[in-house]
Amino acid sequence: MHRIFGMFYLLLLMGCGSAIEPAQVLSSTQTVTIEQGVVEGVASPFTPASGAVITVFRGLPYAQPPVGDLRWQPPLAPGSWQGVRKADTFSDSCYQPQHTSNFVWRREAFAVSEDCLYLNVWTSDTTKQQPVMVWFHGGAHTSGQGHSPIFDGSELAGQGVVLITINYRLGPFGFLAHPLLASESMYGSAGNYGLLDKIAALKWVQNNAAALGGDPNNVTIFGQSAGSQSVCALMASPLAEGLFSKAIGQSAACVNTIPEQDANGYERGRTLAKTLDATTLVALRQLAPETILAASEFTQWADASRITVDGWVLPEVPDATFKAGRQAKVPLLLGFLANEGEELFPVDAALTDEGLDRFLTRLWGDNGLGLKPLYSQPSLTPGEIQHAVATDYFMAFGMRRWAGYQHAVGQPTFFYFMDHVPPAFHLYMSEPPELSLPGGPRSGGAYHSGDLALVFGNTDKVGIDWTDGDRKVSQHMMRYWVNFARSGNPNGDQVPPWPAFDPVLQNTQVINKVPTTAQGVRRRQLDIMELPALL
Repeated sequence: MHRIFGMFYLLLLMGCGSAIEPAQVLSSTQTVTIEQGVVEGVASPFTPASGAVITVFRGLPYAQPPVGDLRWQPPLAPGSWQGVRKADTFSDSCYQPQHTSNFVWRREAFAVSEDCLYLNVWTSDTTKQQPVMVWFHGGAHTSGQGHSPIFDGSELAGQGVVLITINYRLGPFGFLAHPLLASESMYGSAGNYGLLDKIAALKWVQNNAAALGGDPNNVTIFGQSAGSQSVCALMASPLAEGLFSKAIGQSAACVNTIPEQDANGYERGRTLAKTLDATTLVALRQLAPETILAASEFTQWADASRITVDGWVLPEVPDATFKAGRQAKVPLLLGFLANEGEELFPVDAALTDEGLDRFLTRLWGDNGLGLKPLYSQPSLTPGEIQHAVATDYFMAFGMRRWAGYQHAVGQPTFFYFMDHVPPAFHLYMSEPPELSLPGGPRSGGAYHSGDLALVFGNTDKVGIDWTDGDRKVSQHMMRYWVNFARSGNPNGDQVPPWPAFDPVLQNTQVINKVPTTAQGVRRRQLDIMELPALL
């Protein structure tokens, strides 16, 4: 299920306790007037540590439903309504696979629909002008939803920000590219509809944040995994210019993830359409979503980058935009975890030592062999060493390169590395949250997505086996993130100092129970990876 990085990673390898119940829902409500009409929020069922009363507005439309003739079209502004809209129910999730099981990312049955372009707002005071934080969920751009309990915004809102989560089109509904779609576009563009959804949501925020207690001039976008890739891509998109003032990226960049082969996605789009036996857009738009999703799975459409170079949303490969200094000039906070590849990427159990050498030299020439002793351990097989190298190349190297690009354009940049080991559990399922690992719930290391409950302060809403040490890490992360959203600098009261990143010292905040600063994490490995690679 979790084909998070698809063909990019495969190309590398081819080189040779239960959640607590919410408190009783308070009866108080709050009514505000936004651009589309009057909306009534409800009290959050959770009281944050600050004691603030949080109002949540669930399921607010930020675009028209992308159904019928609007399937595979840029999102249109939402319509207005008469009377008072009761914002007490989350929307359906965007159309995606269900009943999938893969490590912590297991998902079972939940409501899905193509009518899914809605967002959710948590706020403590609609009369203030607080910093706004807009969250983009991960899930390989093929799965996920902004209203999963792990993303409940009550704790962050309790620290004085307006927290917004969104749903955006996924899989072939959000990222299918095909020449027929480009031919009907006034921009000659196809694909990246999921990115256009995020841009539409940010425009909605500009128009409505003030009514919800937010400052439209102080908007931070943040996301993890595919959501972090989206943050990176929006920094490279001219269409998102001026819609946000700060950015946070957690565990995925966009500066080394789009191969030049089929960069516009047309080859995969043609294959998908041929499998569907659809030769016109009318025929494609008349197909049932289940049929499209099944064909996507059959053709392995999602095994290459969902984000494509379409010439409009992304005029060029994002790495070229960043390298030329044409990206958004905003402060950036970003980083990665110690064990990102755990159960995320496949291990080639049949790889020989000679095959490992061919893999390393193909990518980095003779310099690549210098990586071998940096990763080798007596207990690791050649396939496991390759797995570690490829994981760092995608994750750690991509994030450091992103940080370097932002520093080069004179923007405050803060880099982190989380080695705190959280418990592993079913992130998106309250029943059962337990995940059976032979070595216990903490034997997965600091795994990909292990930071989510910590950043949102939701350690007591989801998962199992949380400790006071986990809660301390969560307090630090929330405070760093909120400080950054306020001022573009994570430093402030209640947290250890965090010096800015620069390419020479490479100051990196190591996040655990007592955060400290290291000058470069895995620096020798990443420096070798900086040498020209053949992909």
